[in-house]
Amino acid sequence: MHKPLAFAALLLALPAFAAVPQLVAPDEVDELLERHLELGELADATAQAAFERRMQREVASLLATEGYFSPLVVLRQRGEELLLEVDPGPRSLIGSVEIEIVGDIDAVRRQSLVQGWKLKTGQPFRQAAWDDAKQGLLADLLAVDFAAARLQETRADVDPEARRVDLHVEATTGPRYRFGELAISGLARYSPDLVERLNRTVKPGDNYREEHLLAFQAALQSTPYFSSASVTIERGDADGNAPSVGEDGWVTAPVRVQLRERAPYQVSLGAGYSTNTGARVEASYRNSDFLSRAWELQTGVRLEELRQTAYADVFFPPDDRQHRDGVGTAVENSDIEKLGIRRVGVGATRVQRRGSIEQRLGLNWQREEQSPQGAPSTTNRALTAMVGWTWRHAKDPLDLAEGVSLQLQLGGASKQLLSDQNFVRTYLRYSQGIPLSTTDALLFRGELGATLASSSNGIPQDFLFRTGGSNSVRGYPYLSLGVKEGAAIVGGRYLVTMSGEYTHWLNPTWGAAVFVDAGNAVDDPQQMNLAVGYGVGARWRSPAGPLGIDLAYGQRDGTLRLDFSLAIPF
Repeated sequence: MHKPLAFAALLLALPAFAAVPQLVAPDEVDELLERHLELGELADATAQAAFERRMQREVASLLATEGYFSPLVVLRQRGEELLLEVDPGPRSLIGSVEIEIVGDIDAVRRQSLVQGWKLKTGQPFRQAAWDDAKQGLLADLLAVDFAAARLQETRADVDPEARRVDLHVEATTGPRYRFGELAISGLARYSPDLVERLNRTVKPGDNYREEHLLAFQAALQSTPYFSSASVTIERGDADGNAPSVGEDGWVTAPVRVQLRERAPYQVSLGAGYSTNTGARVEASYRNSDFLSRAWELQTGVRLEELRQTAYADVFFPPDDRQHRDGVGTAVENSDIEKLGIRRVGVGATRVQRRGSIEQRLGLNWQREEQSPQGAPSTTNRALTAMVGWTWRHAKDPLDLAEGVSLQLQLGGASKQLLSDQNFVRTYLRYSQGIPLSTTDALLFRGELGATLASSSNGIPQDFLFRTGGSNSVRGYPYLSLGVKEGAAIVGGRYLVTMSGEYTHWLNPTWGAAVFVDAGNAVDDPQQMNLAVGYGVGARWRSPAGPLGIDLAYGQRDGTLRLDFSLAIPF
């Protein structure tokens, strides 16, 4: 008699129509459940029952990854709504942490690894944090000496009633490793000697360091010769057996360099626009195996409204001392601020990186015809020797919002050596980004330049100074700040620029900036009168680095200018 009544009551409790359950859960787990649970339409009581059983399993599995091991999951009806109610229960915390490192490792490093364990007693248990902590310990072992280190056993013992998770990790170091000889594969066009000359960090007989392998790999990938590169130490055979251990307890293992060569020829076309030099089109050709000698040929033409350039450069592979040499020639024609210039030059350079400092030596000869509007034309020649140093310290080389860059150049020419004037040129550029918070940053930059000579006569414009325009003193036309000669603006012997900029990032991609710039170029330092520009701008974190559009007011001229640059490859 009671069974029909119970069945009738159950039928009354079920919805008479298909419904999609609505998730009801605390904020701390709601997003996780919403992201992973599939809440489909339920047509009848049978579907409801199966759904509730599935949710109990899936919710328990999901919440266990966040340290909730005793959740309560109920499917019930409220009016015309079908609710999936989740009570995650209490969250479990980390209890004891037991880390055992087996192997020939010194006590100081062992203690450092244990103390550096990321998941501490008292912290909430999360599966992602547990995995990250284990992999962090293993990565620290693999980084130095122990190329075959592994996690022998890991265990998380859960006590839901005590809301406690006890962790146990056993890691084994394996033997210590040294670098052996390079084992290079994948070469068809280039010789192994080229690869060895690109190697600055992995030397046979040195103790194994993972960062040295990564640095060698990055050096190979940054060249025009290879489309991909992998540098690893031989840890063992397919069965996991390590190479034989020497009498001193160390393994000397070969370093495997797997390469894929890049096609040596590349043609690039592009178009763009800059408020400095106007619209442009360009074409370039690169051959990374010029004359079948792994020489890199780069040649191209760039046609801008205010300047036209053709060039050809050949760069040689690095030598045994990691010098990168190159020779080249360029022809240029420009008409900027009523100063016409026709220039031809040839030169040679040598580049060498010493730690974070790049050193550049150069020898350049050029002949230049200057035609300032309203003044006599002149021809200047100079054979200059130059030396420069560039130091950068930044997380992202394309973004100095958090980093420092310093550049120093020294050079000069003599009348005794194919030059029309004796001079010594010095130039210093400084840039520093200072993060104030995750969304706010300051950027400061400045330039100082001086060309020491009796006068500017006979000195090509490349060794004098003009300023103004984007990345300089905004609010003034490109290279409009300099020395007046006739109706034209020509270079002066002394340069000062400075800039301060504040940026607020509205989201990870877009930001807004305010800035003030000041600078000038003169022939007499006593006449230095800085032109000031200030304004607002938009910033975009593009894949190629930060781009900006600025609206600047030039205080001296009382004019507004828009500054930006856009390039489109095709």
